[in-house]
Formats: sequence, structure tokens, C-alpha cells
Amino acid sequence: MTRRRWATVPFWLVGIAAILCLSDSRAQVGLAQRASDTIALTGGRVIASPDAAPLDNSTVVIVGGRIREVGPRGRVTVPAGATIIDCTGFVVVAGFQNSHVHFTEDKWTDANAQPASKLTAQLRAMLTGYGFTTVVDTASLLANTVALRRRIDAGEVDGPRILTAGLALYPPAGIPYYVKGVVPAELIRLLPQPETVAEAAGAVRANLDGGADIIKLFTGSWVAPGQVLPMPASTASAAVAEAHRRGRLVFTHPSNVAGLEVALDAHVDVLAHAIDDVRGFTPDHLRRMKEQHVALVPTLKLLAADGRREVLDQVRDYARTGGRVLFGTDVGYLPDYDPAREYQLLDAAGLTWRQILASLTTEPAATFGESGQHGRLTPGMEGDVVVLGTDPGLGSRAFADVRYAIKAGHVIYQR
Repeated sequence: MTRRRWATVPFWLVGIAAILCLSDSRAQVGLAQRASDTIALTGGRVIASPDAAPLDNSTVVIVGGRIREVGPRGRVTVPAGATIIDCTGFVVVAGFQNSHVHFTEDKWTDANAQPASKLTAQLRAMLTGYGFTTVVDTASLLANTVALRRRIDAGEVDGPRILTAGLALYPPAGIPYYVKGVVPAELIRLLPQPETVAEAAGAVRANLDGGADIIKLFTGSWVAPGQVLPMPASTASAAVAEAHRRGRLVFTHPSNVAGLEVALDAHVDVLAHAIDDVRGFTPDHLRRMKEQHVALVPTLKLLAADGRREVLDQVRDYARTGGRVLFGTDVGYLPDYDPAREYQLLDAAGLTWRQILASLTTEPAATFGESGQHGRLTPGMEGDVVVLGTDPGLGSRAFADVRYAIKAGHVIYQR
């Protein structure tokens, strides 16, 4: 079985997507917010966390980038001079995390020198326009992605918080065939393919020293249609051990059962995709994943766009065991940025709207050890907020109906 891919999509060279340039007739908050570090979202239905009862006609107050107060409108004091965002008829939830993206398209090249307005527009089209206030870049050119992150963190560019893996580590002679077909030879030479334990640990150190936040492995790599090459167990274990020594999570691309077993033996933290080739996949694999607290990023739009039941069932069964599911779309590799189909497929796999909300908020926060900072709308938490135009209780597509995205109390997208 070959890995399901968009056959004509270049991995590093996808053309620029259409940029969303939409205005909001309710409130143009950008200029007003510059004069205030306080935002009050008033009148909306607030769902503070995936397990919380909705609060109608409520207010969320953000001061200095953090949530100060949440509650019924009449019981919350809105500070003088606050920027007011009228959320009447809307639903207010915590900011979303997309746990699988890539900044590998040509349009991100030379991020350090591109116009800030251009980068902001591209980020809105790809990420912030869909409510993603945090994203995990699972492979890209590290220096370029770090430059993009630096400009966002400095406030020069409006964009999400970026956690990046830098360059992924591959098995020896294990670059995926769909990468070799489109990536220039000079870039292929940069991709680490460690052959020894020392080389694997060194590649991890190089990424982390260069500013990476996580490590990404290919414990199973599609080196040809129908052929997966597993990473040697010793190099995978060495890479994971070095990353864990530095307090960092390890993501992996498993591809098939052999790649999954290498990942489990090495004690990786996150599967960046569901298992594509499920031959030999058993309930015991799910048990081991759950016992080792492995999180799963399904990427169903990539692997099951046509409704492959075996992949949907894998995600369904893991969720039923209580396994942690993280939302992720692989955009930047996939050229269609709209996450609506991913939400529909998670629904088809049997996840409830509350489980999908958890995959966007509380589950990634827990995975990254950030439950005290992200994932809920409670006082003291980071002021990351998404305003939806539709109640997700009415259907999973509501998660793609984003009207505002707010990161640390700053509006980074409004429709």
C-alpha cells in the first residue's frame, strides 16, 4: 500500500494560495486595540473548555495578554478604555492549536526580509483565518522558520505562536520518494539520515541548538510506492533519548506497523499521522500507545479523504480507549488550507464535537505541558481566543467558521 498523497503537490514548491482579505462589518478593532491592552468580548456563548457547560450572554476580559475574568455579562466588570468586541450570536472558545503544519512552500523563503504585510496575509490565509493561535511545524528549514517566528514574536507580523521541529531525521538512504521527486538536490543533502547512534544524537542537538522546539523522526519512510523503510531501532532510540534529555517532545511519521513498532520501542511522544498501511495493526498496538501516553495526530484529510474506513476506525478506536488525539492538517504540504474536511472526517470517525474541541485546545496543551497556560478560558490563562460564527454543537464544520482569532490578547485575524 502506498501512502495516499496529492499526486501533483510539490512538497517544497507549492504555489501561493489565494489570500483572504475580508472585512468585518461588526467592528474594526485593529486600530482601537493599538490604544489599549484590554479586550472585552461581550454577549457571546462562552464555552470555557471542552467539558464546560456553555455560558450564554457572557463576557471574557483580557488584560495585558492574559484572561482576567470570564462570566455572565452582568457580573463582569469591563475596564474603562477596553476594546469591545460584540460577540452576540457568536461562540467564544479557547485558541486552537494545529499540531501538524509545514512552512516549506516557496512563499516562506527569505522570511527574514519579506514585507511584514505579505507574511501576515499568508499566515491569515493558511492558519490564523482558521483560528490557529499556536501551530506545530513538523519539518522545515530551521533558520527560515525561526526568522518567521522571531518577526511574529516581535509584533512585526501578525501570526500564530510557532513551535518547530526544524529538519526531520530519516533512516539511512530513507528520504521519501515523494520528497525526492520535488526537492532540489542541494536541499536533499541537508536532510539528516543518521547511520549511527552518535549521528542521531548529534542531529537532534543541532536542531535544538538552532532553535527547534521538538524533534521529528521518520521511523517509517515511504522510500518507494508500496515500500516503507523503517528507521533502525538504535538510531531512533538515541534520537528520542537525546531529545528527552533536553526536555523536548519527539514526533514521528510511522507510515506502517513496522514504523510504529520502532516508534513505540523508542518511546516517541506523538504520532504525526495515523498509520497509513494498517496491515498487521492490532488492538495491542492501541494498548501500547495508550500505556505510553502517545498522542495521535490523525491527518485524515491526507490519509482518508475518500473515507478509508480502516483509518477512520483506527482513530475512533484510539479515542474510545481514552488515547490523546491532537488536531492537525499537514497544511503547507497539502495545498488546500481549509480544515473543514478534517473536522468532517473526525466526525465520521466518531469523535464528538467536545472531543474535537479538546483536540484543538486542552489535549495539545496537556501534551506540551502547558495546561496552566493554554487550552481553556479561565482567569490567569494566556489570552488566546477564537470566536466562531456557528455553534459547534450544531455540527463539526462550525470549527472552521472563524470570525476572530486572538493571540495573547492581540487580534491576529478578524472576518
